[in-house]
Formats: sequence, structure tokens, C-alpha cells
Amino acid sequence: MADVLSVGVNLEAFSQAISAIQALRSSVSRVFDCLKDGMRNKETLEGREKAFVAHFQDNLNSVNRDLNELERLSNLVGKPSENHPLHNSGLLSLDPVQDKTPLYSQLLQAYKWSNKLQYHAGLASGLLNQQSLKRSANQMGVSAKRRPKAQPTTLVLPPQYVDDVISRIDRMFPEMSIHLSRPNGTSAMLLVTLGKVLKVIVVMRSLFIDRTIVKGYNENVYTEDGKLDIWSKSNYQVFQKVTDHATTALLHYQLPQMPDVVVRSFMTWLRSYIKLFQAPCQRCGKFLQDGLPPTWRDFRTLEAFHDTCRQ
Repeated sequence: MADVLSVGVNLEAFSQAISAIQALRSSVSRVFDCLKDGMRNKETLEGREKAFVAHFQDNLNSVNRDLNELERLSNLVGKPSENHPLHNSGLLSLDPVQDKTPLYSQLLQAYKWSNKLQYHAGLASGLLNQQSLKRSANQMGVSAKRRPKAQPTTLVLPPQYVDDVISRIDRMFPEMSIHLSRPNGTSAMLLVTLGKVLKVIVVMRSLFIDRTIVKGYNENVYTEDGKLDIWSKSNYQVFQKVTDHATTALLHYQLPQMPDVVVRSFMTWLRSYIKLFQAPCQRCGKFLQDGLPPTWRDFRTLEAFHDTCRQ
């Protein structure tokens, strides 16, 4: 510890400062003892008051004297060359093989570099905020005319627009049939039948998918009153797994500026389950693992994996 404090610190003054702190605490304690004891040991009231005032003034003078001495010594102590708040990492400097494992010096260097990086990043942020990064239509020139027309991004889209998007997607995949209904107003509900493998209930808010339920091809997807059942899970574990993966896919395919692309990408990913019970796992090469086929489909390559093999 002496090696740490010896750099930039007057050890003799440091020791005297500790003694001065102890003396200051003692003098302050005497002041409070004087206030606690009050006026005693005098016959007349005037004599007790004079004795109390004199004793109290002496104690205050002692406090003032000790405080001045402590301030003088504090100026002589100096400051350590490294005063970074590194907490217990300072104990690394006590390593006797400092030449072989200079962890403490490297940690200090990294701390300095991090502080400088944060400082310069703050300056750069302030300068960038002062500049206007907006471009007008006139500044963009001809390139703005060549840019494709952006799709509507509002949450409420015309029902006809939604119907057209779903109809185009339905024509893209012959082995997939999509039935659209609106039982609760403008919100659309899709019943997607993928071959003779599975059925998917897709709850949409305009063109934004809110919920998906995957069930087996032979399972009932309707309630007693003839509406699509959007709450009951599948009775089979394999389709429960696919439902979880479909929910994950909804979080992966996110492009609010082009919701039709999101729906088309999700349907393309869902179509990859046409060979749910025929495709082997691309990692282990097996068809079954723990009694289940490969239920995971990669979002980019659409390859089949078991839930544990995709890690």
C-alpha cells in the first residue's frame, strides 16, 4: 500500500493529518460535553454564567485551532498520481510480480481511454446536433423521382388494399390456401391451410400480424358458434412448438414502412413447413429427436433444424 501512496503523496504530512483529525474530533466532543454539562460548581448565577462562557469559548478556540491545522496539513499531503474510482482494482497494484502481470497499469490505461472516448463522443454529438441533416425534395433532385413509391405506413389501411395483398400472396403459393374473413369489422383474420400438414390462424390488424395459432390439419379450428378459435392451443406438442416459432418469426420480420413485404416474408417462411414430417434436421441428419420432427425453420435459408440443434 505504501508503494501506491508514495507517488505524489507526502506520507509524513499524511500521518500528521490523521493525528490532526483525531484532535479535531476530540475538541468537537469537548464542545458538546460542555453544552451537555451546562453551568455548574458556582454559588451565584452570575459566576456560573461567566465560567460556562469562558469554558465554551476555550473549547471553540480549540476546534478552530485544530481545524486550521488540518487544513494546513491537507495542503501538504498532495494528491495521488492516479485518483480514478477503480474501487477494489487498486489491490492489483500490490501484486509482487507486477512486471509479469501489469493488470493494474493496463486497467488504468483502459479507463483513461474510455474517459477520452466518452468526452470526444459528447463533443461530436453536440456538433452533429447543431447541423441540419434534413433534406428537402428540391435538394434530392432526380434521385427522388427514381425512388419507388413507399407503401402506406399507417395502422389503418383500406380493406381493399389488404384484400389485394392477401390475394397476391395466395396466388404465389399453390400448395397454400388462404381464406380471409372479417368477423369483427375491419380487422382481418386468415385461415391458412398448408397442404394436408397444418392449419394456421392469423389475426391481423390491418396488414400487421398480431397473433398466430398453428394446429394440425385434422384439428378443429372453429368454436361452437362457428367463429375461428384464436385462443385454444393445439392438442399436439409438435404444433405447439411451431406456434412458438411462428411467434418468434413475427418478431423477426419487422418492416413497418412496408407491411406487405412483412406478410409476404412470413408466409414464405410458413410455407417451408410443407415438409414438416419429411425433412431431416440439417445439423444431426435425424428425422426425430425426443419424438419430434425438426420444428425450427431458419429465417434466412428456411432449412429445418431440431429445436436443440439450432443452437
